[in-house]
Amino acid sequence: SLIFAPLQRIMSFTLLSSPLQGFTDFRFRNAQNKLFGGIDTFYSPYIRLNGKLEIKASYQRDLLPENNIGLEVIPQVITNDAEEFLFVAKYVRELGYKELNWNLGCPYPMVTKSGMGSGLIKNTEQINHILERAHSESDILVSMKMRLGYENCEEILDVLPILDRYPLKNIAIHARIGKQLYKGGVNLDAFQHCVDNSKHKLYYNGDITSVKKFHEMQERFPTIDHWMIGRGLISDPFLPSMIRSNSSEYPENKMELFSAFHDTLYAIYSESLSGQTHILLKMYHLWEYFAVTFSNPHKVLKQIKKAQSIRNYEAAVAAIFKNEKI
Repeated sequence: SLIFAPLQRIMSFTLLSSPLQGFTDFRFRNAQNKLFGGIDTFYSPYIRLNGKLEIKASYQRDLLPENNIGLEVIPQVITNDAEEFLFVAKYVRELGYKELNWNLGCPYPMVTKSGMGSGLIKNTEQINHILERAHSESDILVSMKMRLGYENCEEILDVLPILDRYPLKNIAIHARIGKQLYKGGVNLDAFQHCVDNSKHKLYYNGDITSVKKFHEMQERFPTIDHWMIGRGLISDPFLPSMIRSNSSEYPENKMELFSAFHDTLYAIYSESLSGQTHILLKMYHLWEYFAVTFSNPHKVLKQIKKAQSIRNYEAAVAAIFKNEKI
């Protein structure tokens, strides 16, 4: 059994769903988990308060325990304000959550310009202030979701010593800088610097889009055993279970399952969104990811975009699933 011990260690890992605003809400989480599985823990898209100490109805729905039965979910907050952090911490504690993840990763300019998400990474003083208050005024377990910085990947190296002062559960790092958004490659050397310079447990996030890619990352970072899948999960909801079974083969009924996944989401969003325009826009954004699964992504997306009515949309989807090869 000693011979197999190292192999066993490599094989033991945790898969997490990285939160994507507008995509990975409770409806998506339930559908993905029911039809495909493979994700151990889902992070909910962030709660943003915009200066008012009240939780929007959509955030409330997303975190209600009855909307997340059978799922392990960790709520997330995006803020640069200690009062807001404490307010959200109290709210999620009342719902029964023990952990709150703090988003210092969001790369979008409308967030970063207001000094939040990855735009906050260089403000070490404010990070320290919020963590100090969070740990002295709340019993919530704090974890972090970060990028390597906003302007450059040295920014995170200035923050790590501050984070080392606190009993954080973990730090999940997307191996890009905020300025990149999702363009260009991940910076694996910079992620390694974080591994070398932090005493906390680190999770890896960024560009896990195939079983092969996952194995490459495992080999590159043998001490990491928590892996976050973001956009790769929306493009390919089969991916976590394929990683689990260590197989690059899709099931024979792939299109049937994918079609059932689409139909489930389409039905729920048709019910919860008002008006044809909202529904079609929501589905179009999903298809920007889904299209990757098909042999001709460009053609698929064009067909979806052309459908300007519910009837045309349904006809386009039926044609895509009927004609497209995997």
